[in-house]
Amino acid sequence: MTARRDEGAKRVPPVARLYRRPVGPHSGGMSILKIARMGHPVLRSPAAPVADPRAPEVRRLVADMIETLEDIAGAGLAAPQVHVPWRLVIFRVPAERTTGRPDDLAQELTVLVNPAIEPLPGPMELGWEGCLSVPGLRGAVPRPARIRYRGTAPAGTAIDREVEGFHARVVQHECDHLDGILYPQRMTDHRLLVFVEEWQRSPIDLAAFAAQ
Repeated sequence: MTARRDEGAKRVPPVARLYRRPVGPHSGGMSILKIARMGHPVLRSPAAPVADPRAPEVRRLVADMIETLEDIAGAGLAAPQVHVPWRLVIFRVPAERTTGRPDDLAQELTVLVNPAIEPLPGPMELGWEGCLSVPGLRGAVPRPARIRYRGTAPAGTAIDREVEGFHARVVQHECDHLDGILYPQRMTDHRLLVFVEEWQRSPIDLAAFAAQ
């Protein structure tokens, strides 16, 4: 890691560029953050490692990302999506979105700092994904069905899990943001990139589509 990347990992982005609403000191409460959309430079570049997961500015960012995720009722959010080029993601796995497989269980909100993903032996799976940074669209994305992911919690403790199904998909989707990748770049058939309204009116059966 270069000195420039170290410096970037420790620098706190100006508050005025991050927040939709004016905010006061950290003790004044959490804030809703602006979401970067496809085309913004922060979504195209690799993010910098977080030097100290326990730093006050990291705690502030995590609290505001959680508030933002709750406001938009999403499954996950990566720091670059809120204009902060740090390797940090948050996500949850709602019970209604799990597949019933042994390693695809409901998961309360997880904060993952400096994550690493390792694909595990098994098939690739095609599944629908949406993204707050690509509003109004859905796409079918092939991803490894099983992965191992590791990282650090904000308290400094280690996280190490083997997961599959939706749990594996949401982690891969969010961690892609840390490498400057949006889900359309992972797609292999852009006929399966659709507007949400059309997708809801005319659902596409992925198994039937693949058999054509």
